Amino acid sequence: MVSEIFGVLGQTLSIYSIILIIRVLLTWFPGIDWSNDILSAICSITDPYLNIFRGIIPPIGGFDISSILAFLLLNVAQNLLTNLQYASLNISF
Repeated sequence: MVSEIFGVLGQTLSIYSIILIIRVLLTWFPGIDWSNDILSAICSITDPYLNIFRGIIPPIGGFDISSILAFLLLNVAQNLLTNLQYASLNISF
């Protein structure tokens, strides 16, 4: 039961990572209309998380590199959940 919870949380973080990658890649195109419903939804999902890191790392030379730290922390959380999932599977046997 616990391993299934960790598995679902890990999958949720994987989906969030994909959405975050899409958000970061879309910032490379300056002509995008962010008022589009889909793009607005992506922004509303990802901006609160990215704003945490934007407060820590200011833009350097006009480039926002805070997303690198955001991806790093998200990857660490995914790995931790995967390890916890496997550890809980080993305990249950």
